[in-house]
Amino acid sequence: MTQPTSAIPRHAFLDRDQSILAFNERVLDWACRREVPLLERLRFLAIVSSNLDEFFEVRFAPHHTARLTNEQRGPATVETYHALTQRIQALVARQYAIYNDDLLPALEKRGIRIVTHGERNPRQRRWVREYFVNEVQPLLLPVALDPAHPFPQVANKSLNFIVRLGGRDAFGREHEIAIVKVPRALKRYLRMPTVQGSRQQHFVSISSIIRAHLPDLFPGRTVLEFSQFRVTRHSDLALDEEEVKNLRTALRLGLQQRHFGQALRLEVSAGCSDFLAHFLLEQFELPPESLYRVPGPVNLVRLNQLIDLVDAPALRFERYHPGWPVELNPGQSFFERLKQGDVLIHQPYENFDAVLAFLREAVEDPDVLAIKQTIYRTGTRGEMTELLREAVRRGKEVTAVVELKARFDEEANINHAERLESVGAQVVYGIVGLKTHAKMLLVTRREHGRLVRYAHLSTGNYNPGTAKLYTDLSYLTADEDLTADVDAVFGHLASQNRLPRLRKALMAPFHLQKGMLERIDACIEAARAGQPAQILLKMNALTDEPLARALVHASQAGVQIEAIVRGACVLPAGVPGYTEHVRIRSIVGRFLEHSRVFYFRYGEHEELWLASADWMNRNMLRRVELAWPVTDAQLRARVMEECLRLYLSDQRDAWLLQPQGDYVKASALAPKGGRSNLVSAQATLMGRYGTKG
Repeated sequence: MTQPTSAIPRHAFLDRDQSILAFNERVLDWACRREVPLLERLRFLAIVSSNLDEFFEVRFAPHHTARLTNEQRGPATVETYHALTQRIQALVARQYAIYNDDLLPALEKRGIRIVTHGERNPRQRRWVREYFVNEVQPLLLPVALDPAHPFPQVANKSLNFIVRLGGRDAFGREHEIAIVKVPRALKRYLRMPTVQGSRQQHFVSISSIIRAHLPDLFPGRTVLEFSQFRVTRHSDLALDEEEVKNLRTALRLGLQQRHFGQALRLEVSAGCSDFLAHFLLEQFELPPESLYRVPGPVNLVRLNQLIDLVDAPALRFERYHPGWPVELNPGQSFFERLKQGDVLIHQPYENFDAVLAFLREAVEDPDVLAIKQTIYRTGTRGEMTELLREAVRRGKEVTAVVELKARFDEEANINHAERLESVGAQVVYGIVGLKTHAKMLLVTRREHGRLVRYAHLSTGNYNPGTAKLYTDLSYLTADEDLTADVDAVFGHLASQNRLPRLRKALMAPFHLQKGMLERIDACIEAARAGQPAQILLKMNALTDEPLARALVHASQAGVQIEAIVRGACVLPAGVPGYTEHVRIRSIVGRFLEHSRVFYFRYGEHEELWLASADWMNRNMLRRVELAWPVTDAQLRARVMEECLRLYLSDQRDAWLLQPQGDYVKASALAPKGGRSNLVSAQATLMGRYGTKG
């Protein structure tokens, strides 16, 4: 085995939260790229804002608490709070600089304008006025603060206005502060009518409409000053599952409280007065460092609504049409095809509809007796849920393992569970204390008097929407050992009986981390014996310290390690005497890199694994995950080429991790004369598998 984990001090690793912010800086780079269509640059700007929201909602609370309690030791301290806050403030400032100084002027040159109140002509002002009176004002309820009207509950990430008033109210009192909540039901951006024949596209934000008519909400009073504001709260649900009798009911109650967790960040307009800013900080019990003054809308995520309204196909990515999987013939029975061998589908380059087609064939086939599926993130539309419901109606045994604790998808999954239960499907919720993150679909069919199993496994989710945006690997198999393993895992999740010994797969939290450590050890022993030793990895995050320590030991033994880690990574690269044989890159492209691929070569042996799990502590020890080997030589060669070698040669979308923890563009290191022909793994695969029309 590798050396004891204590041999490498914890501080020798990179900071996980700083690494997450570094990833968002790489995403923001796409908003600066001139070759990227303008509306897509705006969308990447919004993606960074969405990621920062989640960072505060999920990751920031311990640092905030450390700041309030003056904590000086441990993983979250006053120092980590200030370091993260400083980096976030700089990132936000860069966002708004790109928005105001680059993207908005570029949009205006294309005839696309967000028109402010001062810029609107009389006709536009009349239109805005009419919209306010008819559609907005009836939904607004301004609250003037006094002892009988305390500061209202402000929901997480909601848009609000704070107003300072002059004069007296109807009772002759001078209460000067009022709060106006903006209902989520109101559209955040609207397209205004333009002169017939004009190619101009003019838009207005709901915040601009309201701020222009604030005096109408306070007749007889004078609006002295105002600001829009938005508070971000801690939103990670925490339930003691051992004490909960009904997890679904408890989660429903928890979802109601999520919007009002601990306040962590306050965003206000750049021009907000110190008086109003201080008042809000006091109400939310926030320190001054939690204030973010922004020169623009306080929620850039809502720009997605604007992007969808703009009629300008040339300013978007050319629509990509995924091809039908090359290993499948349209119209051929999946069951007949899988008798010939396993099938790999590389999404989104190949069409996820094939997975739906597999399930649909199973639902419609009278010889199929049972279908079992995990549901983690399937989206709100629920195409797969409807197919499972139809299977029940056709008399098949349907079991759904629904993960109710899939963060921010809890409500959708509760709804899926209830819809399945309503028609008689067997719904179970996995194991108390663990999230079921494995992506599995098992079909049992009667053939010639015996039962035959077919399985679909995936590195990603059963979500037709994200399947168009995330790179993932789907794996269809009739392998008796692997399908028996999948059946055993389903039985374990439903019965909670002891898991039998699996024949091929590795399952977390029991075997996966140990299995990966054993393979790293095998590479170490090979390197020490002078034999070839190589580890190639592709994942979303590498933050599990036992695995990171094992990779350090492997590097010190001479194992050549290359890792493609999209986001957070605690393992430094290229540190002499420590990780000098480790090279790490991050690919940030048009699609979100999501597949998990692990390759080990030790001596004459090589193994290739696919998995639902990243190398994170929670995936290894607090989730139900599945990893499975690719043993077919042709499929293994395809995964090696498409998911590892091609990505390791990427020069256009790749960032290289440096020993100090910063990232450098691979394109910046390319020879100047060759930068016009840089390799992009995603572009190469789109060209290989995409179809026209």
